[in-house]
Amino acid sequence: MDFRITWTRSIPLVFGCMGMSFGYGPAADKTEMIALIRKAVELGVNFFDTAEVYGPFANEELVGEALAIFKGKAVIVTKFGFAPDASEKWSQLNCRPEHIKEAVEGSLKRLKVESIDLLYQHRVDPNVPIEEVAGTVNELSQAGKVKHFGLSKAGIKTIQRAHAMQSVAALQSEYSMWWREPEDEIIPTLEERGISFVSFNPLGKGFLTGKIYGVTSFASGDFRNSVPRFAAEARKANQALVDQLELIAKAHHQASPAQIALAWLLAQNPRIVPIPGTTKLHRLEEKKSTALTLSTDDLITIEQALANIKLMGERYPEASQKMIDR
Repeated sequence: MDFRITWTRSIPLVFGCMGMSFGYGPAADKTEMIALIRKAVELGVNFFDTAEVYGPFANEELVGEALAIFKGKAVIVTKFGFAPDASEKWSQLNCRPEHIKEAVEGSLKRLKVESIDLLYQHRVDPNVPIEEVAGTVNELSQAGKVKHFGLSKAGIKTIQRAHAMQSVAALQSEYSMWWREPEDEIIPTLEERGISFVSFNPLGKGFLTGKIYGVTSFASGDFRNSVPRFAAEARKANQALVDQLELIAKAHHQASPAQIALAWLLAQNPRIVPIPGTTKLHRLEEKKSTALTLSTDDLITIEQALANIKLMGERYPEASQKMIDR
């Protein structure tokens, strides 16, 4: 079965929910986040992304509770692949078939659904052949528990092998003005196979909003504290990118840098779907407001600006880099 993520050029109907519970410091107020998710549905959002490891479990529980009143009106996406280590820290990979099945049962309960619309392998497990993973998802699909199979941060060889075993509907990976590596090989590979590209961190982990500066401090527990590209010196150097975005936004559209960054991403390929997230209503309204259609001249101006900017710092700390499939 083919899979289409519903979106329009005026409103990218996608919402990444991770930051509500995980990754950016203390979890936000649950009641407020439930209200925000429900407001997103009212604004036309119909695709919500979460994962077992976000919390762990807390984000799935939040999404499940928030969307329970919208049965059939929202696509709910989640991921498997992580497991706790001896210290109960969820930093180990585990994609053994029995663990996948156990994870899916838990996700179904927390999300309050009978079938997961799109199930991603969160990270490629080097200890488990991708054919076993795809075969297990196929079994779950045959049982009616999973509708579509996706991969996250997978390399070309993994994508090819998985797709040969079980149709891959989407790859979720990072792509933005901030990180363009997928343009070299990943995007052409997906295009050949009709696989959608769900771009997480389309706003550069928040940097492309123009609200993060060299003097910005992050809360305890915010993963950006360990990201080299967010070191104070790197942020100061990388401000040149945001400065260019602000110039383009004000000169051509009276828009925000975030809106320009999303419009640029949407212009790159019709199968690319950005998945921004937020914990604030005004940010949701900004991202879901009428999207810009950048002209050819706009895109040329942006490309010239990007070509003259050298970004400083790796996008992940060393330990996280090692978990990315190549």
